[in-house]
Amino acid sequence: MAAALQAQELLVVNQGDATVSFVEAKTAKQVAVLEEKTPGVHGHEIAVSPDGKTAFLPIYGSVGVGKSGIDGHEMLVVDVASRKVIDHVDWGHGVRPHMPLLDPASGMLYVTTELDNSVSIVDPKTHKIVGSVPTGAEQSHMLILSHDGKLGYTANVGPGTVSVLDMNARKTLAVIPVAGMVQRIAISNDDKWVFTADYTKPRMAVIDTATRKVAQWIALPGLGYGAAMTKDGKAMLVAIPAEGKVAVVDLVTMKVARTVDVPKAPQEVVIRPDQKVAYVSCNTSGKVAAIDLSTWGVDLIAAGPGADGLAWAK
Repeated sequence: MAAALQAQELLVVNQGDATVSFVEAKTAKQVAVLEEKTPGVHGHEIAVSPDGKTAFLPIYGSVGVGKSGIDGHEMLVVDVASRKVIDHVDWGHGVRPHMPLLDPASGMLYVTTELDNSVSIVDPKTHKIVGSVPTGAEQSHMLILSHDGKLGYTANVGPGTVSVLDMNARKTLAVIPVAGMVQRIAISNDDKWVFTADYTKPRMAVIDTATRKVAQWIALPGLGYGAAMTKDGKAMLVAIPAEGKVAVVDLVTMKVARTVDVPKAPQEVVIRPDQKVAYVSCNTSGKVAAIDLSTWGVDLIAAGPGADGLAWAK
């Protein structure tokens, strides 16, 4: 396991100083920092190619979703080994590019482009924009794919909806009403359920992907945010920012089985490939909480201010 971890790094996007931290998995230490060098604007989320060589960092803008500010128009392409920006993808106008997601099925890179009410399709080899999928809604902030890559689901924050997208036909199939406002999105390992947090009440919507309706709600100990599934499909970890906790949801009972204390404002959850540790970016502390999934103990890793998006580089 030590040999496997030695070849892995955790990348952390720090909104506070517009940098990316490179954390060595073996030592759980920050070993390098990349400056975005995009004055006035910064990135939120990041994705890494399957071979671990290239990272994709959309530069969202100067403010949070739905707020007035400077709109980002580009994505940085980063060589992971040298920690250098090697290319730019430019939309040519402000689109607030946010969530990058690589699809193993098609090989394409999808990026939510909020101000165009779309998901852009980028060829990760040529770094060219090759198409788009309309979402039928504003503020399509986060994206998740079905495991075969055929369907996409976006969390549309302000409208409080989830869009269902046909990624091959490049069209909107449905827009599902959920709540007054929603945040983040996740999908079960069997693709039967899509989850998004009601950002007006402490609960998580469980959307039946067959009927495309909210089937039930999961009560949470506070407003939910980022979430991730364990590989066995039995549990979902949900960040609860205001409470400084991560809720562990039993996906059989659809109830919170336990909570784990972490620093304030947990944002995103990424589970290590070996399924032994979950990493949680904690925004206001500039830390990443490393949760041992066997003991539920927590270690803290120093990153940068405003730690947010996370990705693994093999």
